Amino acid sequence: MTTRLDSRADGFADGFAKLVDARRGAAVDVGETVAAILADVRARGDAAVADYTERFDHVRLGPGELRIAKAEIAAARQGCDNDALAALELAAGRIESYHRRQSPQPIDYVDGAGVRLGARYTPIGAVGIYVPGGTAAYPSTVMMNAIPARVAGVVRIAMAVPAPGGKLNPLVLAAASLAGVDEIYRVGGAQAIAALAYGTATIPAVDKIVGPGNAYVAAAKRQVAGIIGIDMEAGPSEVVIVADSANDPAWIAADLLAQAEHDAAAQSILIADDAGFAEAVARAVDDRLARLPRAVIARKSWTDHGAIIVVAALDEAVPLIDRLAPEHLQLAVARPEVLADRVRNAGAIFLGRYTPEAVGDYVAGPSHVLPTSRSARFSSGLGVADFMKRTSIVACDAASLARIGPAAVTLAEAEGLDAHALSVALRIGDNKAR
Repeated sequence: MTTRLDSRADGFADGFAKLVDARRGAAVDVGETVAAILADVRARGDAAVADYTERFDHVRLGPGELRIAKAEIAAARQGCDNDALAALELAAGRIESYHRRQSPQPIDYVDGAGVRLGARYTPIGAVGIYVPGGTAAYPSTVMMNAIPARVAGVVRIAMAVPAPGGKLNPLVLAAASLAGVDEIYRVGGAQAIAALAYGTATIPAVDKIVGPGNAYVAAAKRQVAGIIGIDMEAGPSEVVIVADSANDPAWIAADLLAQAEHDAAAQSILIADDAGFAEAVARAVDDRLARLPRAVIARKSWTDHGAIIVVAALDEAVPLIDRLAPEHLQLAVARPEVLADRVRNAGAIFLGRYTPEAVGDYVAGPSHVLPTSRSARFSSGLGVADFMKRTSIVACDAASLARIGPAAVTLAEAEGLDAHALSVALRIGDNKAR
């Protein structure tokens, strides 16, 4: 049953703590199965990838069929609905424009001691993007992962997408084409992660893997982390909506269900300062559920994980938001900036009554790959910097080393690292080094 809380009621603190700590999603332990798949692909390469693809996706592929030909990608793009393709093109342009403003700037200066210090940013050499396939086919996810990588300057972007029964969503291929990805493999699951991480004869290894997937994909990414880089562990999607009574309840209900229809483990939370308005939203949710195509999924999400929280004043929402640390925060209030400026923990913030979170999933511009499961407390959404490496630069001459070197010698000696101390002392003429 959807959780109902009132900040003025006895037991609110305990009830809210329970909401914050509740776990969502099935705790499926697939670690051993995934470890076996990874080891097999590492040992047998393409043959193992083909075997698992036949077993799980029910399609037999030879080594020459793992990669999708450029002609097939072009045909898919030409076969897309014109309106859908135009929408993809609009989204691609906005995503690229936003991320070009994210590119970090190099640092290069000489400090007061005469030491030159700096930092340079270089793109990761090769990135793999995992995209869910089958019924969960999201062309928007392709662009939200690939375009920031391309803007960062990544030369090689390889995409893996499962094709159950041999079928691929043409919009996914069109989105890849628009995003500048032409190295695409019809492979999914843990075997795709293994191929991207270790490399096979057909699929060269990458340096980092990004993108969402099921429990097997998530476990595989965890197990190869360190051999290559990964983005984050994605959990079920979530939104917190703060709304006052000036909103249309039907709008807010639709916003809540936009998250709920993602997954039965998704979470939608409403925080309102008017109990009557909150009840009107709840009724609007029930009314819309009766007509929603994905009602079975959305209803389970709303019933099992949804919440309505009534507060005495909207100011009370801020500490609640920071404890929830939501992936998405929607502030449908008269002065959203006032609340937003006080929020510390949120993956993305949507300001005002005309900024539903759903616009951020497609065409706003920022990547919709965001921290979930309260990880917005310590991490950020995917961006250009995630596809770049920062290298620090230090340059001393004799005079500047003479100024700062003695302190380095002292600290090295304090730590018992005599060769460290000697390395500096010899250069600054320290008599103790002779």
